[in-house]
Amino acid sequence: MGKVTEGIKHLIIINVIVFIAPQLLQLDFTNILALHFPENEHFGIWQYVSHIFMHGSFAHILFNMYGLWAFGTPLEQMWGKKRFLFFYFSAGIGAGLIYTLVNYYQFNGIYELFINAGVNPNEILSILEKGSTNDVRVVNAITQEQFNKISSLYNTPAVGASGAVYGVLVAFGLYFKDAKLALLFFPVPIAAKYFIPIMILGDLFFGMTKYSVGNIAHFAHIGGALIGFLIAYYWKKNQFKTS
Repeated sequence: MGKVTEGIKHLIIINVIVFIAPQLLQLDFTNILALHFPENEHFGIWQYVSHIFMHGSFAHILFNMYGLWAFGTPLEQMWGKKRFLFFYFSAGIGAGLIYTLVNYYQFNGIYELFINAGVNPNEILSILEKGSTNDVRVVNAITQEQFNKISSLYNTPAVGASGAVYGVLVAFGLYFKDAKLALLFFPVPIAAKYFIPIMILGDLFFGMTKYSVGNIAHFAHIGGALIGFLIAYYWKKNQFKTS
């Protein structure tokens, strides 16, 4: 891996600035830059790009930037700066789009219960903005768990470069499949060709069950991995390697 390559250096600098600046200025850019649900009043199309540069904690940005450097360095060295950046943003934007599609599917399933109970669309959005209601129609139509779910989908924005980094991780695995990798909580080196599928299957499992811990956007990870795989696989098959 060696020294930081040009494209990755610039990405890390921008991420650090976007993370530190709001704290120094005592401003909150979440409503502007984080990726909101499309029905939310704070949603903006630019957020599919801007959310990639936002992080919720020091640990969040630390792990993402480490992953970007560790797995992205050999890719940028191989592809060149322009193609690497194209790949990185494609994976990050693709992650956001797939995350939104999955959220829409989950949202609409519960939204229909509101409609069937006689609650009109404007009332639904008003209820979701408040995050609570005593409306008898709603109380009788959906469970508390369903209400919490749709409220979370509507009100919780997504931040982080994880989707883009997952794309980078998958591409690394395609080109360097025998490289040995390890997790902090499972410090046994495993070849990338086994390690990476295990991580993605883990995200799929936690994304589709109730066992996920914290507000982790598992389907954004899967989306970034999918887009990253498609691009990297195409480039590899077509020998698209030089800068």
